[in-house]
Amino acid sequence: MQNTYLSSLIFAFLTTLSVTTTAAPSIKPEPPTPMAAQMVQVEQAAKVNLNAADAETLRRDLFGIGAAKAKAIIAYRESNGPFAAVDELLEVKGIGKALLEKNRERLSIN
Repeated sequence: MQNTYLSSLIFAFLTTLSVTTTAAPSIKPEPPTPMAAQMVQVEQAAKVNLNAADAETLRRDLFGIGAAKAKAIIAYRESNGPFAAVDELLEVKGIGKALLEKNRERLSIN
């Protein structure tokens, strides 16, 4: 009788455990965002408009641009009007081809 009672308790426990596991909602992880999509989002958010950015934005968001070069960009823009092309940045004192190429993908003239 003890064996029957013990067997019944084990059976009831295992059945309850099985039903609980089966009835629990399955959690499906969200698929990861592809790296290319993340890069596009970063690039779109990181574009710096040469014709509208202030010196602090230029300094903060562009590689190799400190306070002096940012002020030089602003001064050039104020004296010569808005930039017509990103390559026109080469006309600013202190900006060379290497620095322009480093930042080309981050620049816009909208």
